[in-house]
Amino acid sequence: MTRTLVTGSAGRLGRSVVASLAQAGHEVIGIDVTPGSPPEAAVTLPADLTNLGEAYDVMARFRPDAVIHLAAIATPFSRTDGLTFRTNTQLAFNVCAAASNTGVGKVVVASSPTVIGYGAPGGWTPSYLPIDEEHPVAPWNAYNLSKVVAEQTMASFARSGSETRFAAVRPCFVVAPEEWTGAPTQSGHTIAERLDRPDIAGASLFNYLDARDASDLISVLLERLPDLPNGEVFFAGAADALAREPLAELLPAVIPSTAAAAANLTGTAPAFTSAKAGRMLGWTPKRSWHTELETG
Repeated sequence: MTRTLVTGSAGRLGRSVVASLAQAGHEVIGIDVTPGSPPEAAVTLPADLTNLGEAYDVMARFRPDAVIHLAAIATPFSRTDGLTFRTNTQLAFNVCAAASNTGVGKVVVASSPTVIGYGAPGGWTPSYLPIDEEHPVAPWNAYNLSKVVAEQTMASFARSGSETRFAAVRPCFVVAPEEWTGAPTQSGHTIAERLDRPDIAGASLFNYLDARDASDLISVLLERLPDLPNGEVFFAGAADALAREPLAELLPAVIPSTAAAAANLTGTAPAFTSAKAGRMLGWTPKRSWHTELETG
């Protein structure tokens, strides 16, 4: 049985990841300073992984085969900039260092599509659409800067000669199962409100991903990681946009600088592509707001 340690196990994505891995036969260890880790976890521990000693203690105590690092201050501007940057970067370094130096075989680090830089107060223009992993990053706030640093931290350990296999995932706006039935999303709005008001979803380019699809990707990535180049980064998003109209029409209305690039998006195509995950992992998202959203 594979023992997999999930940091941030009580979070929006963490709960689904724990459940998915447990169902797949993993012995899941949940680590989160917030109470509420899913019952599917074999063990839960409220460790503070911003403390390097505690990170090493956790790895030495549980000796996991794999680590899924989701723990973070997960929403821009929800805390002070200094705390957000310090917490997220320290978490990424401590988890990568402790895992690598205690012989953990696989580490997957959660990043964010916000590293691309959309929403910058001075304006933002995509180099092209749909956006893939080769698109330049352009962080402009403490949160997305911390995610760029987390990716680079992961990549530096991948280059260090460590036997640990590393990868990072940029999951789009994660929608937990209960949010399809009206629970507020991480932005505070419901999914129906994000669909009805393009100005809300448009700020993040109408991207989204069901938490269960994100969990499926992570499970597949863990299986394929030994055969991949070390330090790969993958976008993960739904196969369509969280929008009632084509993005070729909606995006320029919300972000005028996207007009030229948005012309390349046809039908329900999203602004981010997960084609790399399809090519290298054989993963495709299964869920869409068209089928998951409960109305009435």
